[in-house]
Amino acid sequence: MTTRRSILASAALAAGLLALPAAPAGAADVKEIRIDWATYNPVGLLLKEKGFLEEAVKPQGITVRWTQSLGSNKALEFLNGGAIDFGSSAGAAALLARINGNPIKVVYAYSRPEWTALVTRKDSGIKTVADLKGKRIAVTRGTDPHIFLIRALQGAGLTERDAKLVLLQHADGRTALERGDVDAWAGLDPMMAASEIEAGSVLFHRDASANTWGVLDVREAFAKENPELVRTVIAAYERARDYAIKNPEALKAALVAATKLPDPVIARQLERTDLSQPNVGAAQAESIRAAGLALQEAGVIPAGTDVKAAVDGLIDPQFNPGPAK
Repeated sequence: MTTRRSILASAALAAGLLALPAAPAGAADVKEIRIDWATYNPVGLLLKEKGFLEEAVKPQGITVRWTQSLGSNKALEFLNGGAIDFGSSAGAAALLARINGNPIKVVYAYSRPEWTALVTRKDSGIKTVADLKGKRIAVTRGTDPHIFLIRALQGAGLTERDAKLVLLQHADGRTALERGDVDAWAGLDPMMAASEIEAGSVLFHRDASANTWGVLDVREAFAKENPELVRTVIAAYERARDYAIKNPEALKAALVAATKLPDPVIARQLERTDLSQPNVGAAQAESIRAAGLALQEAGVIPAGTDVKAAVDGLIDPQFNPGPAK
């Protein structure tokens, strides 16, 4: 698990990123950049608060419109419908979306989090994944917690059909768990951290390696038509990431303000969040491909799908802000 100390230690990697290029003249036809923010994307949240992107594109007469995403599924729906140009999601969720015809590219990694686990009440009697057989589980379909749940069930010799899935957005899943409407919840930070600290909920199944990366997706057509604007957005993200690493208290304060959750909850979320690796490439591909193959085995992805080719088509490292690793 990555601690805030290791986040701070990565500050040196971000040195020299404060000089943010202005939007290029070739982007004159774009009048507005539409981008999401989400409480599961702390760098994007700080980017919104500080106005770094607005500062970069203002000389070109370009404005920025922000839309909140309540989960990867919503960000990907917005992208598919053309409501936003850039969206925050989990890597495996982006893969599922692309396989299902959503024309997106992954161009940046805003975090490497352990943001999902399987959660239950302390008095539920659930101790292992095998105990979920026949139980009611709250989950947001098409998100990393959903994919995490499928893989966890698989590891216990179970499938989704062996449990009773209750489809809810993440915050509603937390509420359902604490009220006793469901037996377990495929959680997502910061709501998961809040339930853990405020309600004594138990993270009974954790696997950091099965959490796929937090990635920034862009509509493929937008990236093809406006590559320099994509670089401008990523440069703004890098400025926000650098600020977050050097100013952890400001990052925590931004999350507290956005979520209305107390400091200890946000501190728990940030303990599980690594901001040190923004480039996309082999590391993300390996993580997403492993999730994709597990989903294929579970029947979520059609058997004839070339998962490796889909992953290769999803990840676009040409916009990486630093040397390849």
